[in-house]
Amino acid sequence: MIDKASLRRYFLLALVVTSVALTVVLISPFWTSLLVAAVLAASMRLPMTWLVARLRGRREWAAGLLVVLLIVALVIPVASLLTVIAGQAIEWLKWLRVALDSEGIPGLLERLPRWLEPAGRRVIASLPNLLAELESRVGTRGGQAFTAVGGILAATGGAIVKLVVALVAFYFFLVDGHKLVAWLDANAPLAPGQFRELVGEFRRTAVSVLVATVVTAGIQAGAALIGFLLARAPGPLFLTTVTFVVALVPAVGGTVVVLAVALLQFATGHEVAAGFLLVWGIGVVSMVDTFARPYLLRGGMALPIGIVFLALLGGVAAFGVVGVLLGPLVVTFLMAALRIWRRDVEDRDDPTVGNGEPGAGS
Repeated sequence: MIDKASLRRYFLLALVVTSVALTVVLISPFWTSLLVAAVLAASMRLPMTWLVARLRGRREWAAGLLVVLLIVALVIPVASLLTVIAGQAIEWLKWLRVALDSEGIPGLLERLPRWLEPAGRRVIASLPNLLAELESRVGTRGGQAFTAVGGILAATGGAIVKLVVALVAFYFFLVDGHKLVAWLDANAPLAPGQFRELVGEFRRTAVSVLVATVVTAGIQAGAALIGFLLARAPGPLFLTTVTFVVALVPAVGGTVVVLAVALLQFATGHEVAAGFLLVWGIGVVSMVDTFARPYLLRGGMALPIGIVFLALLGGVAAFGVVGVLLGPLVVTFLMAALRIWRRDVEDRDDPTVGNGEPGAGS
């Protein structure tokens, strides 16, 4: 028969498990935002400490300043890039209209490489039927179009909400993150200091991931710039900027931009330049992401480069883009947990531990 003390322990354990499960459900819609905020806050420890010292202990002011700087660092480059893209699109549309007025569709088709001409003629020939079908579908299935537009708007709104949640969480992690770590270290079912050790591993890995991402994107952009210059692609600086921004999304990479430019070069009749960019993108730019990122991460994770590479691949395959953060973090936490567990086993097997003799507290 279970005594009252055991019953109380089981009941308390059930309360803890239920509370943890409800907390997971509560934060699950925004777990990616919270993860990104935690990684950013962990990587901003040194700037935060410096700002707090300069602002005489005003953590709220220091955190607000870092949030503003982050917003500026995100908004200004993205807005500038969108402005340039819009300008380039307008110029391209003007060129297309002038070309149609002067040469017509047959003239544009003659500019295509020979192997693309049949496909181009089929597309042009099918345009009237496509337009008629589109008009018919819009007239009879307008509700589906509105549903699709509503889905796009909902997805955009969801992304904005997640971005706002990430910024708010980033602010509070900066302000009260140290208190949260202290509370968890005191209340988690671990020995004193072990939770802080895990947080230290998290911080080192977070900084390594961010540094590796930015540096890898820079190297990819530099390699792409060399290819654009050698292939005499139009607007090489603009294309390099786009490559850098796209390369910051690890699951995509800057190779996509180089291959897209190669396709445009093929379509406009520059077959040699297009072939060169195709080889350059696959053989050089993509290899930068394959080898540079694991090499840069290895320094902050103290793991063999092969394990880091598998952690990146597995993280992206399992969790998508955010897996670039989660993959290394999971492996790092595994290594830290095994190290803590081994140390505890050694302490339990050491009879001198806890007796005030050498070896105690090791």
